Amino acid sequence: MSSTLLLFFLAFSSSFLQINGAEAEHLTSLKLKSPILQESIAKQINENPEAGWEAAINPRFSNFTVAQFKRLLGFKKTSRKELTSTPVITHPKSLKLPKHFDARTAWSQCSTIGRILDQGHCGSCWAFGAVESLQDRFCIHFDVNITLSVNDLLACCGFLCGDGCDGGEPLYAWRYLSNHGVVTEECNPYFDQIGCAHPGCEPAYQTPKCVKKCVGGNLLWKRSKHYSVSAYRVKSDPYDIMAEVYKNGPVEVGFTVYEDFAHYKSGVYKHITGFALGGHAVKLIGWGTSDDGDDYWLLANQWNRSWGDDGYFKIKRGTNECGIEDDITAGLPSTKNLIREVTDMDTDIDVSF
Repeated sequence: MSSTLLLFFLAFSSSFLQINGAEAEHLTSLKLKSPILQESIAKQINENPEAGWEAAINPRFSNFTVAQFKRLLGFKKTSRKELTSTPVITHPKSLKLPKHFDARTAWSQCSTIGRILDQGHCGSCWAFGAVESLQDRFCIHFDVNITLSVNDLLACCGFLCGDGCDGGEPLYAWRYLSNHGVVTEECNPYFDQIGCAHPGCEPAYQTPKCVKKCVGGNLLWKRSKHYSVSAYRVKSDPYDIMAEVYKNGPVEVGFTVYEDFAHYKSGVYKHITGFALGGHAVKLIGWGTSDDGDDYWLLANQWNRSWGDDGYFKIKRGTNECGIEDDITAGLPSTKNLIREVTDMDTDIDVSF
């Protein structure tokens, strides 16, 4: 009799767990299908005097579900083994840094620093952060204003970088820029220029195919390539990060995105409410302190100018908010191919290799 009861109890327990597991899965599914923008989240932040930032229903994501928003978050962390074998840059503390710094004004001749792009419906943030930082550095170090191709890195880095529109690793992106270079935007423009053409934007865009040929008939793929000297990380210390940006230009950073971040409008962001949804990579261009005394990082996003503060955002500095100070990746621009450009323009110039 007792064995019969035991069997009955085990069968009931198994059924109960299966039902509750299915219910939990169903709730997760419902969550993913719900709108990413919630009036309740915006209200909670805007009514919180300690928040330090303003929330809004940003037009960029007015029709996005949580699942669609998650797909934009393509930053993947690099394995610890790979990180330990990568050079980590530090800077001497003797360098006096300003209290406020904005790369857009520090290098006002570099138009690319102030550009706000749009990654469309692809989780290509990891590629945008790398390419945008490198093109800025070409202007800063060599006085060359160029726009480089995110599409080249996204489509051609392959399994080395990750999964294309399903995410990638910034460190491997910078290694690709060093080993293989990246062509100009004119040669290989970004594939998702018009956004989603079908109702509901499902499924998400597939990663574009790697076609090593410029769209313009008079441009050559190999001659359009621009390179990074190397790939390195910057020490996860606010001073070292500031010094790196101050001396060499914008860097790529990765951080954790929560639901409330989609609602950011202005001010100094810090996580207040909502679940963690994934990792995102952006370009860090400066720092400062708000009127309320909050130290912040200044960053350029790639969700177009209808999101955030005209496409930019500030996030709390010095406390590793959302892991913003953990993953700083960069590289210096290379003169490779630039020498060829110079000799093409003026064959009288004597260039020694």
